[in-house]
Amino acid sequence: MPFDGIVTKCIVSELNDLLSGGRIDKVFQPENDEIVLLIRSKGQNYRLVASANASNPRLHLTTLQKENPSTPPVFCMLMRKHVAGGRLLDISFHDYERVITLNIESVNELGDLTVKKLVVEIMGKHSNIILLNSENKIIDSVKHVDSDISSFREVMPARIYILPPAQNKELPENIEVDNIFFEENMERAKHPEGLLLNTIKGFSPYTCRDICAAAGVQPKTPLNELNDSDKEKIKAALVNYIDKIKSSNFSPCIIYEDKSLLKPIDFYCFKPSKEVFYKSYDLLSTALDEYYMLRDTNERLGQKMGDVLKVVKNGIERCQKKASMFDEKLKEVSDRDKLQLYGELITANIYCIPEGAKSVKVLNYYSDNEEYIDIPLNEHKSAQDNAQKYFKQYSKAKSTHLNVTKQLEETLSELEYLQSVLAMLENCSSRQEIDEIRQELIDQGYIRKSLKNARKKQDKPSSPLEFVSSDGFQILVGKNNKQNDLLTLKTAASNDLWLHTKNIPGSHVIIRTERRNVPDSTLLEAATLAAYHSSAKMSYNVPVDYTTVKNVKKPSGAKPGMVIYENFKTINVTPEEEIITKIINNKNNLAK
Repeated sequence: MPFDGIVTKCIVSELNDLLSGGRIDKVFQPENDEIVLLIRSKGQNYRLVASANASNPRLHLTTLQKENPSTPPVFCMLMRKHVAGGRLLDISFHDYERVITLNIESVNELGDLTVKKLVVEIMGKHSNIILLNSENKIIDSVKHVDSDISSFREVMPARIYILPPAQNKELPENIEVDNIFFEENMERAKHPEGLLLNTIKGFSPYTCRDICAAAGVQPKTPLNELNDSDKEKIKAALVNYIDKIKSSNFSPCIIYEDKSLLKPIDFYCFKPSKEVFYKSYDLLSTALDEYYMLRDTNERLGQKMGDVLKVVKNGIERCQKKASMFDEKLKEVSDRDKLQLYGELITANIYCIPEGAKSVKVLNYYSDNEEYIDIPLNEHKSAQDNAQKYFKQYSKAKSTHLNVTKQLEETLSELEYLQSVLAMLENCSSRQEIDEIRQELIDQGYIRKSLKNARKKQDKPSSPLEFVSSDGFQILVGKNNKQNDLLTLKTAASNDLWLHTKNIPGSHVIIRTERRNVPDSTLLEAATLAAYHSSAKMSYNVPVDYTTVKNVKKPSGAKPGMVIYENFKTINVTPEEEIITKIINNKNNLAK
């Protein structure tokens, strides 16, 4: 994540505007490496979080309220002693380094006003939160760094605070863009990304790649392969970037993995130059808060659904292996009718077959062409015994074909069911949805029911997703297979429209018609929702079948969510973000 010098400047500028002059009411330390300051500023209450976590170091405003330990840690008590009730004078940073200083005016033990400094170092595994007195001496820090760890820079109480080592780079404001491709600079890098990274302070690899994207140049292109045009484009893109930095023309955003905007992969203070899925924000703090909350939610959901996902994927793999084995078995008995033919032809020619013959050539009177065929024989058996042998082989092959065909159908049905469960799991966005799918798998015998689960208080069943089309029709979407059954077989009226992706695992979708004609625009929106809530959500031209609910039946003994339907039509849609957003906005506007 690019919490680089540019992001640092953006967050410092933003926090200064909002918090300068504010009063620090309370101090909390919910984690060993995290401090939260409750600040009252300009008539508003703010919650400022500073984290020195090695994976997620950061400083921003947050709405998240974590549970605090019953006994405050030592650093938290020191912070309360020195800065609680104090006034936040300003927030600063140094030379595009990821070192942010909060200057706080507070009253000491003697009643005199003094200025304390809270330094937040955002430097990966070396991140720290350090409290300094007015003489720049360290009062304490969340992480102690003694001489055994670093002989150059100790971070221990009573030591003078020393800034992290400066990097031999140019500030963005001072860089001579025309000199960027000088031989001295080019000797330190192999490609444009490395050149920008090694030359300019505050730039992260993400920043350098984004500048290259704006220039239309691959960031890893060898420098000796760049022509003059490429270099001029990089210079122009760099000038544009630096102008935005100088003028603080920031436009914070979160970059997502896909169009669902549920899985964030990065954040930044400028909109990306290349075509990616992103969402813009007015404040970087808002973007950072949502980014880390989404990441935390996804990690927790991932941990919770891990064992369920493993059961489903193992089941799918087992079914696929069984189906492959059954296919091979059916191929082995595919010539069973020939065995019956051999037996009948031997019987018909039983008196013409000499003793001890290894084969016999007879007329195949079952063939329209009346051609002769060779039949292998066991020379140690009579013609009658050879005929019986072929009849027995045919009977066994026929029985095998019937049994294996039935087993294959059952396996494919189970595979279809498990694939539908997998599609539902991939669309889960809450703990309750995962728990409901887990319970479904327990009911179906895929997961053993434990006493712990039995004693656990059951939540109220979740409801289907509800949307409103642009024409005012209510659209319902099932979130799991049990919900699909309830939605289709109990909730929907016989004249409502039912939609489902064709031969693709996904949710049941219902359009509540109330005996009205459904416009094409509503049908398109509902079909888009059906495609979006399926395993084909990232595909194009997804086929979606639709019919009235009265044409949908559930076979006896079928697993949850499994139905058959007739008299249907098919529409091809692409689950585009714009249509999904439009449907969600329709619902929100109706609620207002």
